[in-house]
Amino acid sequence: MPAAVRTEGSARIAKLGLGWLGATWGKGAVVSGFLSIGEELDTAPLLAALHAAGTALCLPVMQGRGKPLLFRAWAPGDAMATAVWGIQQPIPERPVCEPDILLVPLLAADRRGFRLGYGGGFFDRTIRALRLNKPVVAIGLAFDEQVVDAVPHLDYDEPLDWLLTPSGPSRCGR
Repeated sequence: MPAAVRTEGSARIAKLGLGWLGATWGKGAVVSGFLSIGEELDTAPLLAALHAAGTALCLPVMQGRGKPLLFRAWAPGDAMATAVWGIQQPIPERPVCEPDILLVPLLAADRRGFRLGYGGGFFDRTIRALRLNKPVVAIGLAFDEQVVDAVPHLDYDEPLDWLLTPSGPSRCGR
């Protein structure tokens, strides 16, 4: 996908996401984002817009293979640490928080809410663990081209509740 198309799609998601998230879940929700890697949709415009609107943000922190993610408070410009695969995550001094909404990266997803990630199972374990404690909303961020007819899945894969693409939000149904 050309860089200009990725940039335009990321800007569109930021504009749509800011209004939609606020209108749907209100200002009190803690949102966990992620910092994009490679050619993923750029989350920086959406996270900056949410921060400017007063949304409490956090980012995932890897705790080790086979473990769910931990979340630490984050704001644009915060000091970061580099983790496995070059992923940037908040430094250990930032407070731990528990998100209400998770923005989830993906390689592909279907309208039933199943997604292909990078194969580590981090988000599936995390979504499952969080859902045991309270209702959380998992939203996959994707370009329209990443939404496919069907994604293979197993019984331990945790489905998304929503997909947010440049075309707008869509509720996932099983």
